[in-house]
Amino acid sequence: MTQNPFLISPADLAANLHRDGLSVVDASWYLPAQKRFARPEFEAGHVPGAVFFDQDAVVDPASDQPHAFPPADVFAAAAGALGIRETDTIVVYDGLGLFSAPRVWWLFRAFGARDVRVLDGGFPAWTAAGLQVETGPAKPREPARFEAQLDPAVLADADAVAAASGAGSVQIVDARAADRFRGEVPEPRAGIRAGHIPGSRNLPFGLLAQDGRLKSPDEIRRAFKAAGVDPDGPVITSCGSGVTAAVLTLALESIGNHSTRLYDGSWTEWGGSNRPIETGPAREAADPAP
Repeated sequence: MTQNPFLISPADLAANLHRDGLSVVDASWYLPAQKRFARPEFEAGHVPGAVFFDQDAVVDPASDQPHAFPPADVFAAAAGALGIRETDTIVVYDGLGLFSAPRVWWLFRAFGARDVRVLDGGFPAWTAAGLQVETGPAKPREPARFEAQLDPAVLADADAVAAASGAGSVQIVDARAADRFRGEVPEPRAGIRAGHIPGSRNLPFGLLAQDGRLKSPDEIRRAFKAAGVDPDGPVITSCGSGVTAAVLTLALESIGNHSTRLYDGSWTEWGGSNRPIETGPAREAADPAP
């Protein structure tokens, strides 16, 4: 049995697959450079009974930011159409192991679902275990009523990030690759400056996983401390567009840090604005508490 309360092993999911009140969600999403396409992959093979959550469709229609945080009514309608209730046990996975699933884990929790898990190792771990795979579109499910109640404490907007950047009282941690954080390579989205939010720290999300699985609590703590971050202090997580920031959020929640907020606009919003930026390595910071 997986000890992390936010994870579930392939074996445990398989044993409970036909239990009432269980919803399995394929939350795969890929960057253009990855040259993978989530919905066709879902139809080629998925966990039996899973539904597909389109992260580019369940968004704020009034925003021009990629996969912007949706209003409560938009999210509730989308979840309900997939047959999901906020009282369900919701298991989320993706096609890379630990990449885009934590974003949807975070979204469901933000709107009031309390029992939300990430499949440990994702779909690769499921298939590696030799477990049953279903093909074709998702089987139709009875529409449900999802009662969405937003917890605003999970979100940080650009003004909150600016205040944290200036005061230094809340740590800002960026999940992007180190060369993007330092501004050494162009951003993948046109018109976005290279660099990072002043005063932020860098912890590439891949350092928190091994073979698509979230690392142990001790390893997570060491990774944050090595990045100059107090793993028990308040944190705003960020990334390129709000997806992999949720990997950091999941890791922090997994070690008992519930003082986290996610900057949904992330670098796409900040780097595309006239707000101040820094390049090069993160500033030196005091050593985090041992």
